[in-house]
Amino acid sequence: MTELAVEIRNATKAYGPTVVLDDISLSIPTGQVTAIIGPSGSGKSTLLRTINHLDKLDSGYVSVFGELVGVRAHRGRLRELADRSIRTQRSRIGFVFQNFNLFPHLTILENVAEAPIAHGRLGRPEARAKARELLERVGIADKVDFYPRQLSGGQQQRAAIARALALEPQLILFDEPTSALDPELVGEVLAVIKTLAGTGTTLVIVTHEMAFAREVADTVVFLDHGRIVEQGSAAQVIDRPQHRRTREFIGKVL
Repeated sequence: MTELAVEIRNATKAYGPTVVLDDISLSIPTGQVTAIIGPSGSGKSTLLRTINHLDKLDSGYVSVFGELVGVRAHRGRLRELADRSIRTQRSRIGFVFQNFNLFPHLTILENVAEAPIAHGRLGRPEARAKARELLERVGIADKVDFYPRQLSGGQQQRAAIARALALEPQLILFDEPTSALDPELVGEVLAVIKTLAGTGTTLVIVTHEMAFAREVADTVVFLDHGRIVEQGSAAQVIDRPQHRRTREFIGKVL
């Protein structure tokens, strides 16, 4: 059997009377690219954020590479882990946000080097050398001494991807990584993600870029009103959707 990178079981999350995730179960194999699509408010970003426990489930659980995330089993119930343990788990999962979330007071080099230093993985000289390698990998080696405000949105997002790679995670989560970018900058970010998709790293991408999802995703998951409506290959879900709601959505965005 293929090892699972992520296993989500009976995930439920509500904010007051609004159910955002409604008993979702999803398995993501190691080394695959999974694209999560759906209309605004369908629960895509919330589902992604539960994978590294940025959003806590009301019921159900998430495990990453066989380890429960954010909780532990105790006498038949799930108990919240201590904050320190949760931070350690998160350090093994890369996360790329919509709005970059770079530290404005640090240079791009310092932004990328910070996590390995903070987690005791590398000393400062080694972390800075690693950061230079990663910034070269994403095509902005000439921006190491710039601050985030001095970069375009596309360059900032590429720096954020380099930062996510700094701790060498086996799993990287992308929350609509191009939604805050001007249209002409989208391609440069998608090109970096496309390169990552060929490295064997497990990627989970919330996206509204259907052509990109069709090209890189092994599996496409369509969410609507907090439930998985349809999932399968890109050819199945995007090109030949079976469910009426999926067809309506794809018809509007393509």
